[in-house]
Amino acid sequence: MVSSPPSTVGSQSATDVDETTALLSTSKADASTAPDEASLPRETQSDGASREDDDDDDKPLPTGQIILLCYARLVEPIAFFSIFPFINKMIWETGGLNEADVGFYSGLIESLFSLTQMLLMISWGHAADRFGRKPVLVFSLGGIAIATALFGFSKTIWQLILFRCLAGVFAGSVVCIRSMITENSTQRTQARAFSFFAFTGNLGIFLGPLLGGALANPAEQYPHVFGGIYFFEEFPYAVPTIFVGLISASAAIICWLFLKETLDPKTLDRFSSDPPMSTPELIRSPGVSVVLLLYGHIMLLAFAYTAVCPVFYFTAVSLGGYGFSPLQISLFMALAGFSQAVWILIAFPPLQARFGTGGVLRGCAVAWPILFFVAALGNLFLRQDWKLTFWVVGPISIALGSGISMAFTAIQLALNDVSPSPTTLGTLNALALTLISGIRAVAPAAFASLFAFGARTQILDGYLIWLVQIILAMALLPLLRWLPAKAEGKPKSQRGSE
Repeated sequence: MVSSPPSTVGSQSATDVDETTALLSTSKADASTAPDEASLPRETQSDGASREDDDDDDKPLPTGQIILLCYARLVEPIAFFSIFPFINKMIWETGGLNEADVGFYSGLIESLFSLTQMLLMISWGHAADRFGRKPVLVFSLGGIAIATALFGFSKTIWQLILFRCLAGVFAGSVVCIRSMITENSTQRTQARAFSFFAFTGNLGIFLGPLLGGALANPAEQYPHVFGGIYFFEEFPYAVPTIFVGLISASAAIICWLFLKETLDPKTLDRFSSDPPMSTPELIRSPGVSVVLLLYGHIMLLAFAYTAVCPVFYFTAVSLGGYGFSPLQISLFMALAGFSQAVWILIAFPPLQARFGTGGVLRGCAVAWPILFFVAALGNLFLRQDWKLTFWVVGPISIALGSGISMAFTAIQLALNDVSPSPTTLGTLNALALTLISGIRAVAPAAFASLFAFGARTQILDGYLIWLVQIILAMALLPLLRWLPAKAEGKPKSQRGSE
């Protein structure tokens, strides 16, 4: 009789065996004669183990739990982006600063938020692995609710910085949500689950500025309703932050009441009795460092592009941009956002099922340099006054090029697959998010400055930024040669034929 294999992590098959997987044991009666099943080739392993893997893959996605996690996922991007419409005016009015100095403090506040997240993310990962996902998630959402609500009551620059950093302290929610979606899904359903996760993040990015702009300074925006009321005039930016805080508080309460813990109690007991894997040991685990490197490279490309696009669209054609009006900028960015949602929700799951995680990543690696090249080519069309060509090629390139957003979900699946055990999944996600926070604190300013430098000096006719980004994008495909086999996420039919 063959004992059940250990619990799998993310999409790792129950029959996948490597140096981190315990050997499958035989019964005592057959111990002297039966070969160790784990050492046999995949095609000779027992039908029982294969059937258990099939049964696990056939488990339906727990839709209710995924919906709860997606609602919790909305909180972080809404809280982060909701202050963008009014933060500069709030700093100017609160700090009594010169208008020229506002940008410095605005950038400082956001950089300190990301820095705080980066410093504490790994600690939250350890806590999620030690005490369970649900308590850490609920506690983090509650903390975000309080810190975000208090931000709108700030009356000095230092209060703004304090409450924004306090919101960054409670960064454990994203770590837990990623881990819980992984643990709620199987090899067959994880692509669909993380497509919902990615779409919800984009929805939060859309809703955050919308809520912040609509609710800020109601006494001035809606004087017939809120004018003359002391609270709204004394604290003009409290309403949007209170509203976002209530969203976070509602997510904390709903998750506390209805969300199920996904970390097995036996795993928690084993964590208590066995020494936990340290962060250096986790990084040295097979495949982890390579996937983290790829994760960082992909997010660098993403942050660079999103930082450059708005200023590139605005900049005059003669300096290397598109010279768009605000309406044209919003339309292009809306097209990109809609296209990303289509690629992630509709195209990614079947593509991942057909070609595997590695196949999707390689396809995105091929497309990335083309997207950057066509962006620069659009400026050339406008310089030559080929406007019809531009308006045909430009929107099509945005719609098709947005397919690169599938790489963000694919690399998350690869990260799940290289986790050594369930007790390290939270810490591993925290490592990746720490890396993302560090890149987000530096990359946008660096690449936007590089674009400004190229436009001002007209090096390569203003195309310097695109040359740099194309070179960085072309490096991704060779790096993917080192993607670990267990992170390829290959369809079962392909795995069985190897």
